[in-house]
Amino acid sequence: MQRSEAIHVAGLTKTYRIPERDAGLGAALRGLFKRRWREVRAVDNISFDIAPGEVVGFLGPNGAGKTTTLKMLSGLLHPTSGELQVLGHVPQRREKTYLQQITLVMGNRNQLQWDLPALDSFELNRAIYRLPEGQFRQTRDELVALLEIGDLVRKPVRNLSLGERMKVEVAASLLQRPRVLFLDEPTIGLDVTMQARIRGFLDEYNRRHGATILLTSHYMADVEALCRRVIVIHHGRILFDGSLADLISRFSAFKTIGVTTEDPAVDLSRYGEVMSRDGDRTLLRVPKGETPRVTARLLADLPVTDLTVEEPPIEDVIRQVFAAEEPLQVVPA
Repeated sequence: MQRSEAIHVAGLTKTYRIPERDAGLGAALRGLFKRRWREVRAVDNISFDIAPGEVVGFLGPNGAGKTTTLKMLSGLLHPTSGELQVLGHVPQRREKTYLQQITLVMGNRNQLQWDLPALDSFELNRAIYRLPEGQFRQTRDELVALLEIGDLVRKPVRNLSLGERMKVEVAASLLQRPRVLFLDEPTIGLDVTMQARIRGFLDEYNRRHGATILLTSHYMADVEALCRRVIVIHHGRILFDGSLADLISRFSAFKTIGVTTEDPAVDLSRYGEVMSRDGDRTLLRVPKGETPRVTARLLADLPVTDLTVEEPPIEDVIRQVFAAEEPLQVVPA
């Protein structure tokens, strides 16, 4: 049955059997005849749905199960149990019509021919996906323009910097105009300027083509710029699924108050934890429930020339969610 969701995951589990043995020659010999195994559950009974055109951040520490989930969604791994559908297809069947509609971009993997110009790899992808010549050229030229890689695609890939290669990799992954993008650390190792360019391009691609995007990244700027909804996974289990704004508002125990005073020497430590001072500007860390009272005291007690109240950095909030270790109440996106 055709589903309305672009991605449907229900009770998805992936378990690996890993051999174990003690150290030493004797243990190695015994292992030849009687091997011990340990089961590791990389993904543990997770469920979520993603609507067409939605951009969702998939967050978690190393080893949380993010990449394993993306590989199952793209059909590279078979799940141990659970239900999995993307665009109405079962990914592990690897049907041609399915593979033409998805792409998997992994920031630490190279799909281009190392010794050839990227244009040659683009032509290879055209042949693999059997793209009509006119459509291929139109899409290729559009991607080259959007990513500003006109001077790069004629150089051998080995001569490109990491940032340049990453932009060309993204272009190669989108030549067939996929409807679903699985992005695993697409900006890893890039400088701040290059990260911003990749983010801007992905946002533009989503708006132009209505593509569904599931994004993993350790750079919270990627998530804040692209995703309204986040799924937080830890030890293979989903800890949170909801809007990014709700995650911050519900699980941030503190707020940051920025205070500028006429007297830069004034001691503000009695109002909250002093995080930093820069001239007459001080940043205070204050419990969220105390924020209204502290701001009122600051304005009443001191010659304040400027005052701001901000949410904490999303990195701090995510760390608090990881520390919970137990699934939090799932919030509809």
